[in-house]
Amino acid sequence: MVLVILFVAIFAGSISAFLASIAAMLCFNYFFLPPIGALTIADPQNWVALFVFLVVALTVGQLSARVKRRAREAEASKREIERLYEELRDAFEQASQTEALRRSEKLKSALLDAVTHDIRTPLTSIKASVTTLISELRREISLDERSKYEMLLVIDEECNRLNNYTEKLIELARIEAGDLRLYRRWTALDEIINTAVENSRQILINHKLNVKLSEELPAVLVDSHAIAEVIYLLIDNAVKYSPEQSLIMITASAINDAVEIMVEDEGIGIPVEFREKVFDKFFRVNERGARKGVGMGLAIAKSLVEAHGGSIRIEDTEKRKGTRFVIRLPIGDN
Repeated sequence: MVLVILFVAIFAGSISAFLASIAAMLCFNYFFLPPIGALTIADPQNWVALFVFLVVALTVGQLSARVKRRAREAEASKREIERLYEELRDAFEQASQTEALRRSEKLKSALLDAVTHDIRTPLTSIKASVTTLISELRREISLDERSKYEMLLVIDEECNRLNNYTEKLIELARIEAGDLRLYRRWTALDEIINTAVENSRQILINHKLNVKLSEELPAVLVDSHAIAEVIYLLIDNAVKYSPEQSLIMITASAINDAVEIMVEDEGIGIPVEFREKVFDKFFRVNERGARKGVGMGLAIAKSLVEAHGGSIRIEDTEKRKGTRFVIRLPIGDN
C-alpha cells in the first residue's frame, strides 16, 4: 500500500496522497487487523501498528510530492535560465551589430578623411600648375623655361603620388578580400633587400642609408616581390618621419629557423601606446600623438608579413631615438 501511495503522490500530488493514506489505513484496518471485516480494533497494539502505518504513508506521500514539486521548480528554473540566455545572446548579437556599425562608420570617416587629404592635395597642385601653363599659352602671363619645367615636375610628381595612393588602396582591398596570391620561391635575402633599396633610391635622396647584412644569410622561401615591398614601405615610413640627412639603417641576421630584418630611423619615434595601432588601416602618428590620415603602408606591410607566417613589431632603438621595425620571417621548409 505504501508503494501505491508513493505512485499517487508522484502522479496526483500531496492532497491525493493524503487521502490515499487515509483510505489505505482504513483498508488495512478492515482487511488485516482483527476483527477482520470491521473497522473496530480489538488489540490495543494494533492501534500502534495502524498509527505507524498512517504516519509512514503520510510521510512517504509528502516526501514524494515535495520531490515532484522540486522537480517542477527545477524545470521552471531551467526554462527561465534558457530564456535569459536567449535574451542575453540576442542582446549580445545586437550589441555586436551596433559595434560593427560603429566601426564601419569610423572606417568610412577615416577613409573620407584620407581621400579628402591625400587625393585633393595632389589634385590641387596639378590643377594649379596646369592652369598656370594654360594661362601662359594664352599669353595671359609670361613664364620662362625654368618655371615651365618646374610646373611639369610638380604635375609628374603629384601624378605619381596619386598613382601610388591608388595602388595601395587596390592592394589593401585585395588583401582584405582574401585575394592575395603569393608566389614563393627560394631567394637570397640580400637580393630581396637590394631590390627594396634600389626601388627606394628616389625617396632616399635626402637621407643617408646604411645596410648591414650578416654573413651567410640563408635563402628564404618567400614571395620576393612581396617582401621587397614590405621593406620599401618601411623605408618610406622612415623617410616620412625622420629629418632630412638623418640615417636609416637596414640590418638582417639569421636566428635559428628564422631571419630578422630591421629597419631603423632617427625620427620622432612612436609612443608605446600607439605601437599596435599604427598597423591598423588609416592610422598614423606624428610628434603630437595620433593623427588621422591614409596610414595604409604599415597595414599592408603587416598583412604581407603575416601571410608568410611571420610577424612584425616595433622596438626601442639603442639610442632611444627614432623607430625600429623588426620583421621576423620563417626560413621555410627545406
